[in-house]
Formats: sequence, structure tokens, C-alpha cells
Amino acid sequence: MSQVTNTILMVRPISFRMNEQTAVNNYFQEDIDMMNEAINAKAQKEFDTFVEKIRAAGIQVITVQDTLKPDTPDSIFPNNWISTHEDGTVTLYPMFAENRRNERREDILDVLEANNFCVENVMDYTSAEEEGIFLEGTGSIILDRVHRKAYCALSPRADEDLFIEFCEDFEYFPVIFTANQDVDGVRKPIYHTNVMMCVGDNFAVVCLDTIDDKKERKNLVDHLKKDGKEIIVISETQMSNFAGNMLQAQSETGEKYLIMSKSAHESLHSNQIKSIEKYATILSSNLETIETCGGGSARCMMAEIFLPKK
Repeated sequence: MSQVTNTILMVRPISFRMNEQTAVNNYFQEDIDMMNEAINAKAQKEFDTFVEKIRAAGIQVITVQDTLKPDTPDSIFPNNWISTHEDGTVTLYPMFAENRRNERREDILDVLEANNFCVENVMDYTSAEEEGIFLEGTGSIILDRVHRKAYCALSPRADEDLFIEFCEDFEYFPVIFTANQDVDGVRKPIYHTNVMMCVGDNFAVVCLDTIDDKKERKNLVDHLKKDGKEIIVISETQMSNFAGNMLQAQSETGEKYLIMSKSAHESLHSNQIKSIEKYATILSSNLETIETCGGGSARCMMAEIFLPKK
């Protein structure tokens, strides 16, 4: 059992733009004064450079091209609809925005199998959409695969009952809390857990200030400490620069990296960088257009592959 994979799945966008259906509760999204074609071209350039950097580090990247139809402006963020597990299970998740549900593609499972991964079983929670219940993959759920704990900040996109059902199905212990951010002077739920925390093998990057309930905050800290994680605390300002939206991955030779955006990297203080570098080399790339229009960053763009090899 490993916390860190050496293979990630990424989807290259074809019609990326600000998704009006997700902007209702993703307060990181901004409308920029640019034609959609120009926005998509910039996003593609950022995507391609990012993939090149990850591959140059020796991490395997399986890239899939998005399709023009149906319209999927957020296809660049596949980790919200799919997760993979070491027993060969692929999990499909219910998504809040109707146009995001079109991102789920069966042919992507064929691509994984063509890359010598075994898909033994599909766990499909998507029927919950019919009841208005959502749980958006490893955006909503942060997995500590080694210690069998799952962390979840409840929000309109992360339903408590469905999260507990997931934990029962996969034998994870649920750690539940609410994480908020300031939106025009009002505290509102952060749309995805992976914006405010990242769990690596021996460390965790967390924005504790988002957890307003002291008991919930203490519970989260206690779980991380009990499992021997060094907690690297970031501020809400750093979180707004996507410093919580990171993913640890490793090269095929076992060298570990913490992957993040340029804005996340630049927001970190020297002591935080020092703490991270005890466990991983920082790998960062400029994702400015993707972050601004999509309201997601590096971690959202990567679906980890933990499936067994054929």
C-alpha cells in the first residue's frame, strides 16, 4: 500500500472557459475579458508545459484529449469524477454541475487498460445526482491510503451521508469537518477539500484557519499527528493562491515530488518550503489561466492511478 503514485491521468482541454454552472459555489473562479478561444489556447499551452515538466521528472502521465461535443469546459479537472484503487476498482462520482457530468467517459477506462492497468470493478455512485446529492471525487475526499483515513470538508459538493457510505465501502475512517472562506465578508463553505489541504506520505499541508469550529480543527490535527504527519500550516491568503491544491507523486525510480502551481509555490514562505523539501522536491508550473477561469489548480488536474498492472 502506498500513498504516492508514479502515474497520473490528465485530460487536455478543447473548450476550456469559465464554467458558469460551477461559479455559483466556486468562489475562486473569475471572469476574464477574453474570447473563449483565446482562453482555451492559453489553457492548452499551460497544460502542455505542465505535462512536459511532470514527465521530465520521470512521472508517467497518461494524457487523453477532450472532445468538442458534448460541451465540457471543466474536463481539465478529471479527479472530480474518477478515482482508482489498488484492488483494481475505479470509482465514479456524482457531480454538482450538470455539464460536468458529461466529463465521465467510459473510453478513458479503455485507455487505462491499454496502458496495462487492470480495471477489475467499477463502483458507481452517480445515481445520487438524481436526488441532488454530490461527492466530487478526490476534490471532495482526501485519502490517506496507508492509514485508511478519508478527510472531507462538507459543502454543496460533498454530502456527509454519501461520504460515509464511500468510507464504509472502501474501509476508510471518515474525518469530517467544515472549511470556510471569506466571500465579501461572509464565511462560506470551500467547494472542495483539496483546495485547503493536501496529504502526503509523511506530511500534510493544511489551511487550519478555514476550519472555524475548534473541535473539528483539533480532531483533524490529532488524526494527522497520530499518523506521524508533519503539519505544514498555510494561511487563507496562501490558500487563495492554491497553496493547498498540491499532489505528491513519485518518479519511476522513486524520487518524490510535490506538484503545485507557480502561484502556490510563490506564495510559500522559506520555512514552509524547507519543511516540504524534507519530503519532496517542489515541481511547479504557471497555471494562471486555468486557475483564474477554472477555479482549480495543479491537484485538480491530476487523477492518480493506483490500479494494479496486468
